[in-house]
Amino acid sequence: MTTTGRVSFVGAGPGAADLITVRGARRIAEADVVIWAPSAVDVECVREHARAEAELVDFSRVTPEEITDLYRRAAASRQMVVRLHAGDAATGGGVQEQHDLCVRLGLDVEVVPGVSVVAAAAARIGREITSTEASSAVLISPESSELVREFAALQTTMAATVSGARVGQFVEKLLEGGYAAETPVVVAYKVSQADELVVHTTVGELESVVKQHKLYRPTLFLVGAAVKAPTRRVSASVTASADEPARTARPTRWSRRAASRIATRTDEPIPAPLPVPATAATSEPNPAWTAVEEIQQSVRKPAEEPAPKPKLTVVAAEMSKPPTVRASTSAQKKKQTPHKPTKRTAGN
Repeated sequence: MTTTGRVSFVGAGPGAADLITVRGARRIAEADVVIWAPSAVDVECVREHARAEAELVDFSRVTPEEITDLYRRAAASRQMVVRLHAGDAATGGGVQEQHDLCVRLGLDVEVVPGVSVVAAAAARIGREITSTEASSAVLISPESSELVREFAALQTTMAATVSGARVGQFVEKLLEGGYAAETPVVVAYKVSQADELVVHTTVGELESVVKQHKLYRPTLFLVGAAVKAPTRRVSASVTASADEPARTARPTRWSRRAASRIATRTDEPIPAPLPVPATAATSEPNPAWTAVEEIQQSVRKPAEEPAPKPKLTVVAAEMSKPPTVRASTSAQKKKQTPHKPTKRTAGN
């Protein structure tokens, strides 16, 4: 058993609750305290994975001193603490400073990597942003960096998180660095979440697009030729076979097992559904949760030990005792008395 508490810096992924790693979900399920920012991590990620009795701390409503006191309490009480970070915890979010602080306090510390927001955005648009034909590197620059102009001069794919108030300055540095006004840009806001926004535009139109969609919070921008939207072509063979019946996927053993388990889960209350865009399809049970369900349940409540099987004890049936037959006393005496000859009278 550990002699101190543990702090796990967990990358929660881009936001969707089912894009967290299995290890990250396990750490949340084990945690006594979960520190997170609702503006950066979807509430569903915490609601689905955290224990009901876990303490939830809104990172945006506490001071650094209060976070330090929380770490001290964890060290003294041997608590498990999870600090959730959007995307990958190993690539930003001030993890290094907090990591070193926890080490100085004597806590066990670990960093659980996650799916980065850049990877999620690239997957969303279906582009390989490190393609050697268009770029050789992806450069991630913070919004306060003064090196945007220098990065733009390299003409590689750039991934930058910028707040709405600084988009004008960001565009100026891109143009000064050498990007043309026609350079493709992808605006990725809350990728993988219910209210995500992904828009293809250009450097010259970027500022107007941000104002149009009222993106005041930090938003990810992918800049470069690699993120250009592909040209859609309709194949003649596809058009000719439009009347053919669509083939349904063959269910696997895992998918059948997952669907049956979800259908029979009636012991837990069903959370209220989150608002979804009007264009979204009707939500169906998500079998992804079953990948971590057993881990969650084993941590949330101790596994019930099977009741010991009763030992097989052979008990003889109580049989009635046979009645005891005793000869009468007179009979015994009669048997024991020797036979005496009967006296004959004289008349016989």
